[in-house]
Amino acid sequence: MAKLTNEEIIASIKEMTVLELNDLVKAIEEEFGVTAAAPVAAAAAPAEEEAPKGPTEVNLVLKSFGASKVAVIKAVQAITGLGLIDAKKLVDACPSNIKEHISPVEAEEHKKALVAAGAEVEIK
Repeated sequence: MAKLTNEEIIASIKEMTVLELNDLVKAIEEEFGVTAAAPVAAAAAPAEEEAPKGPTEVNLVLKSFGASKVAVIKAVQAITGLGLIDAKKLVDACPSNIKEHISPVEAEEHKKALVAAGAEVEIK
């Protein structure tokens, strides 16, 4: 028996009807003890696991500067990269957004710095 090339096999598959293809798949599954549905299910599972749990972007809101206003202004200045006067204006305008559309991990890091400086912070 002559061995078929991949191109010949693909050409013959292209000529088949949907019912003939279905019968071919069933025959291959029975002959080799495999199932065509397993790779599809395995490929779909990791995609579902990779879906983020919760928001992907959050806002860091300064609720209050507490007793140590100068330390909070310095922390805001370090986080935002603003000058001293702009950072002071932002702190004076409480409640105000310090950073918007950032990752939750980054927001937690900035929150720790602000709370250490004496501020009351919220992540929305």
